[in-house]
Amino acid sequence: MTSDRDLFVAYGALMGGALLPIYHGAYASLRTPRSTIEKLKARKKLSDADLSDYEEELDESGLPETLTSEDAYWLPVLGSAVLFGMFLVFKYLDKVWVDRVLGFYFACVGSFAVTKAFLAVVTGVLGRERIKNMDLTKLQLSRRVRKGGIKGKESKPQDLLIVRLTNIHPPVVVLSSIVVGAYLWNKHWILSNVLALSLSLSSISLLALDSFKTGSIMLAGLFVYDVFWVFGTNVMVSVARGFDGPIKIVWPKNLVEGLFDGATDWKMTMLGLGDIVIPGIFIALALRYDQHRYAKVNEKLLITKHDVDFPKPYFKATLVAYVAGLATTMLVMHFTKAAQPALLYLSPACVGAIVITSLRLGQWSETWAYDSNEEDAKADEEAKRAKGEAAGEDEADDDDDDDDDNDEAAWEGVKDDGSNATQHPRSTRSSTRKRKTSTKTDK
Repeated sequence: MTSDRDLFVAYGALMGGALLPIYHGAYASLRTPRSTIEKLKARKKLSDADLSDYEEELDESGLPETLTSEDAYWLPVLGSAVLFGMFLVFKYLDKVWVDRVLGFYFACVGSFAVTKAFLAVVTGVLGRERIKNMDLTKLQLSRRVRKGGIKGKESKPQDLLIVRLTNIHPPVVVLSSIVVGAYLWNKHWILSNVLALSLSLSSISLLALDSFKTGSIMLAGLFVYDVFWVFGTNVMVSVARGFDGPIKIVWPKNLVEGLFDGATDWKMTMLGLGDIVIPGIFIALALRYDQHRYAKVNEKLLITKHDVDFPKPYFKATLVAYVAGLATTMLVMHFTKAAQPALLYLSPACVGAIVITSLRLGQWSETWAYDSNEEDAKADEEAKRAKGEAAGEDEADDDDDDDDDNDEAAWEGVKDDGSNATQHPRSTRSSTRKRKTSTKTDK
């Protein structure tokens, strides 16, 4: 029989395993503020300053995938369809072949996630500066959009994909391939956890909520989803236990007994990736909002995604709330001896943390009005306005130069021909400017 000591060791391991991708995934989701990118682009255009240290920031194009409120409404529906579909597949098809197909699929997807996770570990060990000084190969996929049909004018190239490869990439890719191959070979629970945590890390760093309103809608919808599929049916528990793949992190409930007493039959406790990724992207939003507030107050500073030394009240509050919610889930599960929908506790905890923090700091309206897409749109408008003003100044300078030339020509005409003595030089300048403007319009 598994002792309480072994169970609490397992709960602690699951807690630590969940916090690892959430914490690092939130920091990996940080992006250089749009205002900084526009400043760097303007500096690069106006001067020959060395901006090699900011090359990565100049290549950024914002958050890769942004979830809006419309997406949040659909998540419980799509999640239910996928979950019930997997339940039917396991019920009516050969479980062995289903495991093989899904295992191969998750291994292929997980190989990229494992590579990314290992690269993050190596970068943390060696240091970002040492990595930057390595030989760099940059792969860039761009496209041009032609406006006005085949004979129209081409726009500036738009980057679709930018990949930077250094000397550490080949050995990391080889190591990742070995890990994934070993997982496919024997499906060991430790290797499964490596893939599951890597997938969680990648998901949290790549998926971004646009606002706390969207996040609250998502958590509320999945709150109902989780409660229904766990308490209302046995579908979720059946799928989680039936599929031996990296869709959950597991830990032996009798690990201590096995290490010291020689037990060989592992009895696992588990935590689904949904209970990590869903709250994780909400917590990542809180960290990006802290960064946004700091950048807004310090507009004159060139703040990049690597500048993480800023106040983080919202991030800390949601992280503590997640720990409290997950601990509550485990305690209830421990005493009731029944599976619990973790989002029943995690969703109110995370949303409540934002509510309490915004009220405590007197930032309720600002916090709930925040929308990353609108902020990016404002930054783009300001950048366009600044470019327009700069272009207007350049055109005005050109016009002034033309005016000087016209004035000289007019005065020369007065001196050379007495019939022009009654003509004011200003009229010549005015007519010349009108003619110039009409020429531009015709073009």
